[in-house]
Amino acid sequence: MSIGPKIATVFGGSGFVGRYVVQALARAGYTVKVASRAAESAYFLRPYGTVGQIVPMTCNVRDRASVERVIAGSSVVVNCIGILYERKRGDFKRLHTDLPQMIAELCTAQNVSRFVHISALGADRNPSRYSRTKLAGEQAVLAAFPNATILRPSVIFGPEDDFFNRFATMAGFMPALPLIGGGMTRFQPVYVRDVADAVVAAATHSAFGHSGALGQVFELGGPEILNFRDIYSRLFSYIGKRCGMVNLPFGVAALQAGVLQFIPPKPILTPDQVKSLKTDNVVQDDAMTLDDLGVTATGMSLIVPAYLERFRPGGRFGDKKRA
Repeated sequence: MSIGPKIATVFGGSGFVGRYVVQALARAGYTVKVASRAAESAYFLRPYGTVGQIVPMTCNVRDRASVERVIAGSSVVVNCIGILYERKRGDFKRLHTDLPQMIAELCTAQNVSRFVHISALGADRNPSRYSRTKLAGEQAVLAAFPNATILRPSVIFGPEDDFFNRFATMAGFMPALPLIGGGMTRFQPVYVRDVADAVVAAATHSAFGHSGALGQVFELGGPEILNFRDIYSRLFSYIGKRCGMVNLPFGVAALQAGVLQFIPPKPILTPDQVKSLKTDNVVQDDAMTLDDLGVTATGMSLIVPAYLERFRPGGRFGDKKRA
């Protein structure tokens, strides 16, 4: 279903998730404006569409007029901006709550047809500051733009992810990987392209029917639920390496995170992340899901091994005998 001029604005379009959203919208026929701190940082996205279809634009998200300028003329707006840790206190609130509220208010003022906001799975039940600000952002968005669609993905995997790639790197030089809280926290990893397809579905689906996207919250998870011990075991098989696993009680992990959060260039672990691991990150039984958006979830085994081949001893062909 087409709704008005096929122009979309994507905030955070040059990030891990955003680049796939930009590509998916381009394939759906949209001209895509990519809002970035510096337009040139998003130039690499231009080949994702035809000539002139991807339009990088400089946007200062602290400046309301700048945000309004990149929204103007769009029928669809997508917010992919999010951070996993704070460089300074208040960053979570500014980017997870205040910015989405501003975007939603401007979408209403500009008569935007669809606003899709990417939040995080567990935002409504996790006690971490990250999750609390995500939930506050959802509430602010729906108050300002009641027909917004909220997407809550679990851990997202894909070639550029900072999840499997990080642990595969650590397994290359560490004798053992930590199992925080015993490694029993459950996750439901979701493929980044499935998340992008969910965005397009939310932006284009009919507003009617039980699975209409307007004003709805969707929880996005893949076909498998795994705890950290399962994830590590799967990772080791993918990269062809063995690494130990060490149980790390939550209290000890929190103390270590108090130091590790200050290690540059980005924290290895923060106390807030330790707190978040006390809650499972899985789709609730009564939630609307990828299925409701017409998206079939992709399994990890179909995707992850291919992009982790570089971590195998000898690389992609390391397990092949020489002729």
